[in-house]
Amino acid sequence: MTTEPRALFALDLGSATSSAALLGRVNGRWRLLAFEAAPAGTDLDGLLIGLATRVAGADPDLAAEIGLDPAAVGDLPQLVARSAELPGLAILATSERERAAIERLAATAGWRASGLSLELSEPVAMARLALGRGIAAIVLAAGESPALDPKSAVTSLAILGAAVAGRDPARPVVLAGLLRTEAGRFPTDTDGAPPPFGPAATAGEPPGAGLRRLLDAINPGSGDARHAIVRAITDLAAIIDRRVELVEIGLTGGIRAIAGPDGLEAPGAFVDAAALVPPGEPDDDLVDGVLAWSSIPLDRHRMRDRLRELRLTPWGEAHGAGAVVRYAAGRAALERLVDATPEIGELPAPDLIVVAGGAWAVAPGPAIALAVADVVRRPGASQLAWDHARLLGPIGMIDDQDERRALLADLAEDLLAPLGTVVTPAGLRAGKSAGRLVIHGETSSSEVDLVPGGLQLIDLPPGQLGIAEFRFRDQVDVGRRAKHARIEVGGGLGGLLVDMRDVPLRLPDRLDRRRALLSAWQAALWPGLDV
Repeated sequence: MTTEPRALFALDLGSATSSAALLGRVNGRWRLLAFEAAPAGTDLDGLLIGLATRVAGADPDLAAEIGLDPAAVGDLPQLVARSAELPGLAILATSERERAAIERLAATAGWRASGLSLELSEPVAMARLALGRGIAAIVLAAGESPALDPKSAVTSLAILGAAVAGRDPARPVVLAGLLRTEAGRFPTDTDGAPPPFGPAATAGEPPGAGLRRLLDAINPGSGDARHAIVRAITDLAAIIDRRVELVEIGLTGGIRAIAGPDGLEAPGAFVDAAALVPPGEPDDDLVDGVLAWSSIPLDRHRMRDRLRELRLTPWGEAHGAGAVVRYAAGRAALERLVDATPEIGELPAPDLIVVAGGAWAVAPGPAIALAVADVVRRPGASQLAWDHARLLGPIGMIDDQDERRALLADLAEDLLAPLGTVVTPAGLRAGKSAGRLVIHGETSSSEVDLVPGGLQLIDLPPGQLGIAEFRFRDQVDVGRRAKHARIEVGGGLGGLLVDMRDVPLRLPDRLDRRRALLSAWQAALWPGLDV
């Protein structure tokens, strides 16, 4: 974007979905003019021509103003974000303790990790793992204590690692913990520098922070759509001066990050286990996790078949029971993402939660808001929004931060679809009433009773603001402990959702009772669903 175009395409090319958006510079600002999503592999030129034709047909004067010609869409600039396969990381450790710690760290750092240790494996097997196809980098790891990792084990691993590194000098090698004392055994780079080294995965505060920074620095996928969307969220938080959390679920993995005006509050997490349907044969844990969120009766065998089909044909049967299974799989994937990122979950509720990813492509906005409220649970209040046009990834691919932020600022009104606000009080006592809520809107006010254990849906259209005034019978946690709280809320497709269910959410153990409860909540926010 070194020139000054008047129109451009933003493309998010995922594993299951190709999304294209047409942006135009209107009255000195970039605006979203049209967008479309289609199954991956769809003729991209046809998709772009269709968008341009739609805009030119609806407003010929606008098309002329921005120089839009459906016959020449190939001449327009393109911002392209692609979701690449996670790079492979081989972990060779002195002990099972260090191997497991680094695998846990790598599982949220955007790597597909596998590891072996001298404690349980032969050196030949470890060398084969490190030299295997698809391995982009190697970590050689020991702890920080000589009592737990004796010199003989550290030296043996260093000799093995140096031999492996010599076979492919271009492959990055990281030395963790006491392995840094053996740096002299390893070949240097073209500038004469030794391999990068850092603390053990169990060292630091929080544990692994230093090693995580090294893994981020050598990640060959740091230019893909996953890292781009985290950059865009970080910039968005600075632009709007709010704390913003991202939760993204796609076919091949999930992303979670939280940023404030001064930058990321925790490293962005890239979790392949949080894929809508992880690769391979669906195991019992995966099947049971989706069944736990399903509002339709399926046994294990039928659910396993459904998940196989969803993995193979993500756009197949995007209605009726197929939509419900996809929705349940999305909530289960979101649960795995939350479970993998406790350090983010322990932070206070953000001002804004942005939902992204193709997993939600066939669910209406209010149902997306419910899915987030079901799984991403903290006491407090957060507005919810949806990256409906898949713009965050392409914008995040812009290298220059000033250009990224300028485009995000221009698109502030178009970038995200408002889903509404969710308010989650915690610590309510059981009973018929927990207190009263008065909504002071722009044109009128309304009052409702607060019933513990339930969901209260209040109509608040997109673009409207209001003040939610809570008067509880006892002190509760709404981000702070209080009996009286006034919270600014914003409208959206799902309005205002006052969630008085348990934190964390507790569902009945019996599947039939669980399904009935899920169906009741779902019906309120997904009207017209036919299953």
